[in-house]
Amino acid sequence: MSIATDGRLGSDSNREQILISETGALYELPFFVLSLDMKRSLTILLIAILSSCSAAKDDSLKEEEAKKVMDAYQAEKFSQVIELTKGIEKGSPWERVRAASLQQRGIERFFVADIEGSIADFDSFLAIFPQEDPHHWQRGLAYYYAEEYEKGKAQFERHQTVNTQDVENAVWHFLCAVRAPGGDVKAAQKNLIPIEGDSRVPMAEVHDLFAGRGTVEDVMAAAKPNNDNTLSEQEKNHLCYAHLYLALYFEAMGDDEKMKEHIRKAAVDYKMDHYMGKCAQVHAKLRGVE
Repeated sequence: MSIATDGRLGSDSNREQILISETGALYELPFFVLSLDMKRSLTILLIAILSSCSAAKDDSLKEEEAKKVMDAYQAEKFSQVIELTKGIEKGSPWERVRAASLQQRGIERFFVADIEGSIADFDSFLAIFPQEDPHHWQRGLAYYYAEEYEKGKAQFERHQTVNTQDVENAVWHFLCAVRAPGGDVKAAQKNLIPIEGDSRVPMAEVHDLFAGRGTVEDVMAAAKPNNDNTLSEQEKNHLCYAHLYLALYFEAMGDDEKMKEHIRKAAVDYKMDHYMGKCAQVHAKLRGVE
């Protein structure tokens, strides 16, 4: 669900394989691109592909309408793109622009804590590309905040099939399992997805904590910055993750005060702008933490 550079789900060793699937790629470029550089690359590629539509005599949109769509997409006005491509013919290259816009608007809605709207857009994206469902961890996060815990649990189970070594996926599955009907901490610990290959700081310690064999102190020790009086971006990122997952741990344990203490640090003191950094901010907003 995150890496240091852009907050995506997956360990450093397999992040490309996680996000690029045959059906969700535009000539091998994934839909689930979140970094600014990758978003620009997607725009450039879409323009290149769609510029060839005239040569292929694609007439799904008139030339004037097509220009409006691409102008809106380049300006990241995703709602406008979605409106302009309403009723677009299935299989048209413009359907991919619509899908990409639905995905990106879903992300934007999630970041402002519009959880219901976010899920609606993710559902619409997946209606176009149902093969992308196992890759769609973003919808799993949204399900948790929508209190649709059984759906979230199932989403993370499907994601595990395409991303086998990610502590965060195991943790979010745990969080949904605890709150799903009939769920509890002991059962969730017993069924915690085993992960051995996630080398990111402090993920091994986070996994041990949720498994019931680690401690809060272990997580904080792993994320502890160097004593040079300067907090690097990497160290800040480690602390953001540590406090986010400690907040989620205490929420699962029913300790509201400690949850608020840690989510405030993740969302404010060690604020990061990648996906999971923004997830911390969403959590704080939904739980009334300032």
